[in-house]
Amino acid sequence: MTSSIPAVDPRRAAGPALQAVLLDMDGTLVDTEGFWWDVEVAVFAELGHRLLEEYREVVVGGPMARSASFLIRATGAKIALAELTALLNTRFAEMIGHGVPLMPGARRLLAELAAHSVPTALVSASHREIIDRVLLTLGAENFSLTVAGDEMERTKPHPDPYLLAARRLGVDPARCAVVEDTLTGVTAAEAAGCAVVAVPSVGAIPPAAGRTVVGSLEEVDLRFLRGLVPG
Repeated sequence: MTSSIPAVDPRRAAGPALQAVLLDMDGTLVDTEGFWWDVEVAVFAELGHRLLEEYREVVVGGPMARSASFLIRATGAKIALAELTALLNTRFAEMIGHGVPLMPGARRLLAELAAHSVPTALVSASHREIIDRVLLTLGAENFSLTVAGDEMERTKPHPDPYLLAARRLGVDPARCAVVEDTLTGVTAAEAAGCAVVAVPSVGAIPPAAGRTVVGSLEEVDLRFLRGLVPG
């Protein structure tokens, strides 16, 4: 599956304060949070353990090492962290091998950002192997750069991934708008000093100062994002 960008009128929006848009991947641009949970449930079932639904909100949006560590502790599964991490990534890569579904509004938003030459970064806790596979659907050409969880010493909920993306783009984090779907990601973006749009996928995300919560990416466009960053 490849990305095709629909035509967008470049005259539709205007405003200089926004310097970059930083986007999460799983659950924000692509509908894969359920895929991750299905893989985790299947792998732990093979290990003889049943994952409780309440675990899902704990692991969603987090880095693989943190999520896997939690599930090992919660279930008492006899498997090493490195082995489990590799197994989960392999299974997930197999699942998305033929493409992934985009979230409603994702393709239109990426097209608009590209049409207006807005610097755009993909900032994910997923590993590089997974990001590169998903980019076959999203279109690598839609991003100035990508940041992977396994390329960081500290990833979400720490601010490091967003600070790194802003630094590599040469922009001020306070002039960046971030779009995230989990509280883990929102926490990271807010700690980096970015304006944040939350589009909850699995767990609820309460409104807060400097945070805007919407129901879908279909509510988000360039004019909306520019309105989040003071002029």
